[in-house]
Amino acid sequence: VQLQASGGGLVQAGGSLRLSCAASGRTGSNGVMGWFRQAPGAEREFVAAISWNWNVGRIDYADSVKGRFFISRDYAKSTLSLQMNGLKPEDTAVYYCAFRSTPGRSTTAGDYGYWGHGTLVTVSS
Repeated sequence: VQLQASGGGLVQAGGSLRLSCAASGRTGSNGVMGWFRQAPGAEREFVAAISWNWNVGRIDYADSVKGRFFISRDYAKSTLSLQMNGLKPEDTAVYYCAFRSTPGRSTTAGDYGYWGHGTLVTVSS
C-alpha cells in the first residue's frame, strides 16, 4: 500500500485547509485510514481515523480537533481527506496519512503499518 498526502501549507489562525491522501495498492476493504501529526520536538500523535469500508461508519477524533476537523474517505477513488477548520497555531505540524489493514479502533501510530510522506501545515498567529 502506498500513500501520498498533499494539501498542506501556510494559513492564518482561524483559517481552513483540506488535506488529501491518495492510496494505491491492495488496501482491501476492512482496514482503517487515519491522520497523525508531528510537531517539532514532539511525538507523533493521533488526529482522526475512519473505517475504510463504506459499510462501517466508525470515525474517531482526537479531543483536540473534535468539532474543527472532519475526516472523510472516498472508497471508490481510494482517497482520504481531512477538512481542517478553525486552525490554531498549535495545529502546526507535519501531517501524515496512515493505513492499517485490520479493522477496529486504534489511536496508536504503531498499529498502522503503512505511512505516507507527510505534508506540512503551518498556522500563523
